[in-house]
Amino acid sequence: MSIPSNISTATRVAYAMGYLGLGLVNEASDELEAIEGADRLSIPVMLARIELYMMAKDWALLVAVAQGVARADPAQEAAWIGWAYGQRRLTTLPEARAVLLAAEPHHGQTCALLHYNLACYECQLGDIAAAKTRLRRACKLGGKQFKTMALDDEDLKPMWAQIVVMK
Repeated sequence: MSIPSNISTATRVAYAMGYLGLGLVNEASDELEAIEGADRLSIPVMLARIELYMMAKDWALLVAVAQGVARADPAQEAAWIGWAYGQRRLTTLPEARAVLLAAEPHHGQTCALLHYNLACYECQLGDIAAAKTRLRRACKLGGKQFKTMALDDEDLKPMWAQIVVMK
């Protein structure tokens, strides 16, 4: 089946994200591959690729694309989060932590997920006090859903008893 070339980049990105929402990685990839020219390197397309590579667990491509986007446009929060996530899977926790610490000046005041992921990293690195501080910040920025997630997150298991009573 040939995909018509008159579909706009924005529509293809929307289709790709819809496919990803349904867990259809190959179909999402097909939509992104059908994008032509300079649009292939546009921020919306690259952000969709970050989601695609995360879902496909292609850590090397995730890191490469997310790092490129974060460096080109530091305002792209999802790029930093994706970069750190991929870095954690590809290399080490300290390297992933370093990515999020570099993102903090850009997104530390608004991104609950940044603080949540740092809580996970700090906990796994053995700094429970720092992890608790980060988790509190995530909950303050993003609501109680982060506390609920934390109580089911193996990365935070060493502090589950503390999380239950955390306010």
